[in-house]
Amino acid sequence: MFDLGVYNVVSLTGWLGPVKRVTAMVGTVIPERIVDGELMKIEADDTAHILLDFGQSVFAVVTTGFTMQSYRSPAIELYGSEGTIQMMGDDWRPRGYELWQNNVGAWQVFEDTDIYWPWTDGLRHLVECINRSARPIITPEHGYHALEIMLKAQEAGRDGQAKEIESTFILPDFSGGDKEIEAHLVHDRSY
Repeated sequence: MFDLGVYNVVSLTGWLGPVKRVTAMVGTVIPERIVDGELMKIEADDTAHILLDFGQSVFAVVTTGFTMQSYRSPAIELYGSEGTIQMMGDDWRPRGYELWQNNVGAWQVFEDTDIYWPWTDGLRHLVECINRSARPIITPEHGYHALEIMLKAQEAGRDGQAKEIESTFILPDFSGGDKEIEAHLVHDRSY
């Protein structure tokens, strides 16, 4: 969950806002694994199914684990009253998205616009924010919120009880007019 699921938790909360409640099923499927040629006992959960409740009947499910050898489903899929959007690839290696709009009546495919997008681009963004004294898109409060979700998901997976999330954060405003946020969303390839 903390190695792979964190990407989807941060992305979903970045789109949908703070989570109000979480429940989960977690466990260790492979109790021993060979790492760097040595047999290791696995002490962390290697599989998790997490249900996020954002309030107002908005829900999300995150499935993550080292037991998944391969998959063909979208990394993230969002359903709305007017359509569906599927992120192709993974958060750390996007490959574009597919969009279904009810008024169009067909899937539209939007290939990745920057095939050289590095998964470490968030670090570059943070350094730029520090250099310009700007607020990053993902704030420490957002990161703390994601951490609380994952810790409480582990608790819920152990005792079977949904957990209230106490932390919150403020979503960035992408409605336009904020030149600093717009500048963060542009990938500078001059380096």
